[in-house]
Amino acid sequence: IRTELERVLPPAVTPRRATNGGPGTGPAEDEVPVERLEAAELRASMIEAASAPAVESWMSFLHPEQARVVRRSFSGPARIRGAAGTGKSVVALHRAAYLARTTSGRVLVTSFVRTLPRVMSGLMQRLAPDVADRIDFVGVHALAMRVLAERGEPVRVDAVAAEEAFREVWAAVGRDTPLARIDPAHSYWLEELHHVIKGRGLTRFEDYARLPRTGRRRALSREQREQMWRLYIDYEKALRHRGILDWDDLVLRAEASLRAEPLDLYDAVIVDEAQDLSCAMLRMLHLLVGDRPDGLLLVGDSRQTIYPGGTTLAEAGISVAGRGVVLTTNHRTTAEIADFASTVLHGTGAVDIDGMLDDVAATASRHGDEPEREIFESRALHDASFVAHVRGVVERGGRLGDIGVLALSNIVAQEAATTLRAAGIATIEVERYDGSQVDAVRVGTVKRAKGLEFAHVLVVRTPLHLVRPIAGDVDPAVMERRDRQRRELYVAMTRAREHLWIGVA
Repeated sequence: IRTELERVLPPAVTPRRATNGGPGTGPAEDEVPVERLEAAELRASMIEAASAPAVESWMSFLHPEQARVVRRSFSGPARIRGAAGTGKSVVALHRAAYLARTTSGRVLVTSFVRTLPRVMSGLMQRLAPDVADRIDFVGVHALAMRVLAERGEPVRVDAVAAEEAFREVWAAVGRDTPLARIDPAHSYWLEELHHVIKGRGLTRFEDYARLPRTGRRRALSREQREQMWRLYIDYEKALRHRGILDWDDLVLRAEASLRAEPLDLYDAVIVDEAQDLSCAMLRMLHLLVGDRPDGLLLVGDSRQTIYPGGTTLAEAGISVAGRGVVLTTNHRTTAEIADFASTVLHGTGAVDIDGMLDDVAATASRHGDEPEREIFESRALHDASFVAHVRGVVERGGRLGDIGVLALSNIVAQEAATTLRAAGIATIEVERYDGSQVDAVRVGTVKRAKGLEFAHVLVVRTPLHLVRPIAGDVDPAVMERRDRQRRELYVAMTRAREHLWIGVA
């Protein structure tokens, strides 16, 4: 079984195997004329497929306007960006199948979102079962673990114990410093440690002292950075004392291993949700294929960044100059949902991984119902309403499997699932979803739903401050957290194809 695109327009190139960093022998850039992809027969079959009610079905079909991107040849690392709904993940999926058919090596599809590779693997079994066994779908951390394990370098990662170690360090040497007067919450400084310092693999204070810290609204003086650096040093000592690593250490060790001994396994690496990767993660993945033609493809949207740190490609030593593609047609959400979702981004100032402000817009190709937002005086009223909405979808002919119930925190997601089950409605955790059709409502956090799509989305127990304008002066750290929460809310809203409901309680 092939996709409609592959049946009508089979690959016209012979399989190739490019050496790491060496010249490629693939098709010339833009070899496939877009006119050939605009044939009425092909367009009709694709658009008909994209209108299928089951999300799992239509996600496996490529829109004709995206086909040129799938088959384009890049002379080195490249990237695809575009607003939510422009089909970046769909293009990444088809790109993986295309490269698997036109190269002799393996293809890696990876993401920071650990649920996404499993879902994409399931979709690939429907899309291109003939090459699915030559494509590895692995999360970034799982990949790092695999690299070290296969090289006989056992590691012991204990994220819970590592956070407890930082709590103890903060209580002992951080709580009574000026840092605590800036922000008394240890979580702010733990973010600084993971996303700003260790996510880059910094080992010298001078490098941290002059770092721009893009995305962090609160400026730190040199003295304050010195205090933060001491926290980092004490934290590292605490980890060594416990004999454990954190997730950053895992990536850094895998990066060092690959730098010392390259892995000649993959012809291509495709990274979805690339905006969420740390600098060290980008460097690690770059080492797998180097600058070879059609080797590294980064797919993402900076407006969906929900982690601090502000890594740029320049920091990671990756250049995509002249090899960027911007998708500008929103095929997923209706114009009404897209417009409604964009309002929550006002003032967040998303900075792209090229270091520039991201202001690329997309035009929605469809219209539909206006999104709904309801504010409730109690959680009981809220929960009764969202259960009624789920039942209403089914009564109107929808499937439970087309519904996504999303929350900004684990505890709210768990409580939402409990509420639905108590009402006799079947659920499945987003984290357990594998891309196959299910007759159950998918429930989970926004972080775990990144890259996924649902016909109907209900965002439950949304904090009131995220849907109201911010009034007066707000502490920069608070503003930074709200920016990220609003980007999370934007991600949740833009998972919806047809209908969006926001419950505020």
